[in-house]
Amino acid sequence: MRKLLVIALVGLAAQLVDGSLGMAYGLTSSTLLLMVGVAPAAASASVHLAEIGTTLAAGAAHWRFGNVDWRVVRRIALPGAVGAFAGATFLSALSTEAAAPWMAAILFTLGAYLLVRFSRPLRRNPSAGQLRGRFLGPLGLVAGFVDSTGGGGWGPVATPALLVSGRMEPRKVIGSVDTSEFVVAAAASLGFLIGLGTEGFLLPIVFALLAGGLIAAPIAAWLVRIVPAQLLGATVGGVIVLTNARVLMRSADLGGSLPVVVYLLLAAGWVAALALSVRVLLRTRRERAVVAAATAPSDTVPADSAPSDTAPAEAVETATARALSGADR
Repeated sequence: MRKLLVIALVGLAAQLVDGSLGMAYGLTSSTLLLMVGVAPAAASASVHLAEIGTTLAAGAAHWRFGNVDWRVVRRIALPGAVGAFAGATFLSALSTEAAAPWMAAILFTLGAYLLVRFSRPLRRNPSAGQLRGRFLGPLGLVAGFVDSTGGGGWGPVATPALLVSGRMEPRKVIGSVDTSEFVVAAAASLGFLIGLGTEGFLLPIVFALLAGGLIAAPIAAWLVRIVPAQLLGATVGGVIVLTNARVLMRSADLGGSLPVVVYLLLAAGWVAALALSVRVLLRTRRERAVVAAATAPSDTVPADSAPSDTAPAEAVETATARALSGADR
């Protein structure tokens, strides 16, 4: 019972992260399940089965608030399902000893990617046109495969790729990725069912994760309004990197003082990423303040904050573009 309560808290924490970032439910859950001794394939299978419920609830909420681009969902979900099914079959065929470093390496890479992604802003370019199927199809295939073999990765792979393209609003990127993840989670669960059988799903863990995630869903909606996602993403990325580095060094049988040196270097990189994310966050907020002052009616703008007539128009346009890009998301 104590272990199930801990796992429910894991599901709650993972949903808080996912609700604030639009990614990392699987990464956070799988990393923490591996820490408490769950086998890699069982961890990924249980997380994906729980995700069927959490993604269905998230997708319905995004649809209700108009955050879903159904064209993108259709073109990314089906290839994602194919990749997830193939990845689940691949992971099911590996032994626990072989799967642990493989899964840790994927989680470590995605954690590092989160650090990089949230230590810099992303630009939006709505004039670039719609996303094409020849981009969405391969993206869904790769993201689905990584998601099932790594216990998570659909959001960290798909969401940044769509944001970097600059062709969608951030809220629609997150809504479309979360909605399509329902199909991906169902396909991964089917693959694990065929590869592992019903004993591959640890149902008490599934229900505990699901309960924690459903409790956290409304809290995450409130949390996203007060906690900057820029900082949250960098924080979670560092936790995932350090946790899975331990598994990788153990599998490589590193001894002596080398693990300490590695931990110190990773911690220094984490601190640097946090510092950069704070810098980006503050800069973005200053730019939004400039845009607000520039677009406010003249009778409501204080004299000392009104933009100068000699200010270049390009600077205001650049600030506006950055403010609308969701850089601090």
